[in-house]
Amino acid sequence: MSDETPGLRRLPLHDLHVRLGGRLVPFAGWEMPVQYPAGVMKEHLHTRTAAGLFDVSHMGQLVLRPRGGMAALGAAFERLMPVDVLGLAEGRQRYGILTNETGGIRDDLMFANRGDHLYVVVNAACVAEDTAHLRAALGDAAEVVTVDDRGLLALQGPAAEAVLASLVPAAAAMRFMDVIAADWQGAELWISRSGYTGEDGFEISVPVEAIAAFAEALLAREEVAPIGLGARDSLRLEAGLCLYGHDIDTTTSPVEAGLAWAIQKARRPGGARAGGFAGDQRILADLEAGPERLRVGLSPSGRAPMREGTELFTPDGTPVGRVTSGGFGPSVEAPIAMGYVATSHAAPGTALVGEVRGKRLPVTVVDLPFRPSTYKR
Repeated sequence: MSDETPGLRRLPLHDLHVRLGGRLVPFAGWEMPVQYPAGVMKEHLHTRTAAGLFDVSHMGQLVLRPRGGMAALGAAFERLMPVDVLGLAEGRQRYGILTNETGGIRDDLMFANRGDHLYVVVNAACVAEDTAHLRAALGDAAEVVTVDDRGLLALQGPAAEAVLASLVPAAAAMRFMDVIAADWQGAELWISRSGYTGEDGFEISVPVEAIAAFAEALLAREEVAPIGLGARDSLRLEAGLCLYGHDIDTTTSPVEAGLAWAIQKARRPGGARAGGFAGDQRILADLEAGPERLRVGLSPSGRAPMREGTELFTPDGTPVGRVTSGGFGPSVEAPIAMGYVATSHAAPGTALVGEVRGKRLPVTVVDLPFRPSTYKR
């Protein structure tokens, strides 16, 4: 008999996670390690002080191969999101936002210019929908290829550069958002200097047949520990990073989500290629006039976290927003949260209250992130 959970896919490193004592849970259609024996708190702090290894092979990897040249592909991709694709240099990566016709967010993603194609990483829960959308929308501009023969690892933390450079020396020269291809024992690695923790680090696409040996080589270094979904969530929350389906979704505009930094000058009002993307009317209006609500950091009083769904009020009881992510921040040693509040109450220092189990507790609006990024710029 098989011990495989019905309906769930297994990661290429499933057996390694079991051997390491990982507690597996369902996540976006996969069996994923939520934590290891050290526990979420220690995994979080280890990533902040040394290096954590995350198996993110559940993420969708896509290759966009141009049918009529990279310029035509870039122009077509720009019609799907308010991001400068044509200006992205070869060997560089950029954060992207797929939008819908009402200015909401279909998904957020990373895309890289690899010279003769674009390499795209999308959220696990959105893979099928994103792939169908890209194939329909890009039409004659690109062939959309799903990358099914590779896994994806993230090595994050202040020791990440030294660890990876011991196996792949070229990694040491990479800047934030650089991408390279490099050989490791005959396997071609696709490496970006990026991640989802706020720490310096790398994401590494590895052929499935080599991923176990490569992961073992990284874990052989005393600086590296395996890290699960629990710490991944607390790390990204401290870094003020959005989780799709929680902090952003099909109703959220990039501007109210605090993602206006990802909309380059060329795509803004007055830019060389302003507008012309899905939902441009709402998004450009938000850029010029400001949205009605904003994503903000929230600092609850006391030690109890304010979880997703907590309603937010002014001290006199007027409803003004809702928490979208919340928990305890091990590095800042305090409960932290983020959510949306009316723009009139979004200034740092604004005093609000959050309703938790029928009680209204003080919470203060603060700047994001809770902890500065350490990426090598």
